Amino acid sequence: MVNKVILIGNVGKKPEFRTLTSGDRVASFSLATSERWRDKTSGERKEVTDWHNVVVFAQPLVEVLERYVDKGSKLFVEGQMKTREWEKDGVKRYTTEVVVKAIGGAIQLLDRVESNRPPPADGYDSYGKSSDRSSGRSGGGRNDDFDDEIPF
Repeated sequence: MVNKVILIGNVGKKPEFRTLTSGDRVASFSLATSERWRDKTSGERKEVTDWHNVVVFAQPLVEVLERYVDKGSKLFVEGQMKTREWEKDGVKRYTTEVVVKAIGGAIQLLDRVESNRPPPADGYDSYGKSSDRSSGRSGGGRNDDFDDEIPF
């Protein structure tokens, strides 16, 4: 069985960060994905936006989010769907989230990083994978040929 989610979208608001009792940091944010099409009968352009809750446990990625991600940032997110259950005032509540962990998860920045911001000094690229600093390659750069009009 496979539980894998891949999303490309825009961050809805600045990510929120909290520290667990273990000392690990966790980031959470909402990600908007949109589907665009032209109505066959009217010829009118249509668009539907879905919102996804994303929770990041991978420490290197939390650091990248803290440093570079803000409202409106375009991200590639890879993780797993998880549904949590809790009870409040005697009522069971549920939420479904995309969970990004160190193993099997990834985040890539799709926006250009402002030139006045230094590259991550922690040895990790925007995927959270160790970068090869000796050759100057990080593997997490933006592809300038990326077409924003590609429907997913």
